[in-house]
Amino acid sequence: MPILEKFKRIIKSNINDILDHTEDPEKVLNQILEDMQHELKETKIHVAAAIRDQHRLEIQYKENLSIAEKWEQRAVQFVQTGEDSRAKEALRRKRSFAELATNFKQQLDAHRESVVMLKDGLMTLQSRIEEAQRKKELLLARQKRAQAEKIIRETMAGISTSTAMGAFERIDNRVLDAEAEAEAAREVDELSLDHQFRHLETDDLDSELAQLKERVRKPESGDSSDGG
Repeated sequence: MPILEKFKRIIKSNINDILDHTEDPEKVLNQILEDMQHELKETKIHVAAAIRDQHRLEIQYKENLSIAEKWEQRAVQFVQTGEDSRAKEALRRKRSFAELATNFKQQLDAHRESVVMLKDGLMTLQSRIEEAQRKKELLLARQKRAQAEKIIRETMAGISTSTAMGAFERIDNRVLDAEAEAEAAREVDELSLDHQFRHLETDDLDSELAQLKERVRKPESGDSSDGG
């Protein structure tokens, strides 16, 4: 269809021009939709003009057909009154207007087909614009998601090799050292307590030994006094 073919050429040309001068997908899609809306407006004007021409052809066809019928009626009247020469003239004019009516009818039939095609093209164009609008929203959503994922990946990649992670590792090492020092201090404290317990236990044994010796000595002292 000429209008749609023209539309395709314009859109393709504009897309290539935009892609050569911008990297913003949203601008490209907005420009495409703007071009499509412009072509839709132009197409509506063509369709309206075609419908207007169709109505004009219908009027011209009907007018010439009506005039041809009137001349035929006059020819009948002239025959009835015996006016053959005037009847022939009426038939000649009837034939002339009938031929015009036939020509207008042929043009009208062809024009009706064109109008149907134009209307179909207009509906197709409107449908494509609606589809393009939906695709635009989907593509922009996908683009934003891709950009967000890219930013996240770049951020994560930067974090994994940045000084921030190095600081975390240094702090982790410090914590490990502090934990090791605390464990060592705890073990030292346990050794000191064990030593103290052992010392106390030794003192107790010495005291108990002294008491035992004292008890042992007392009987010996008693035996010595009995013998004297």
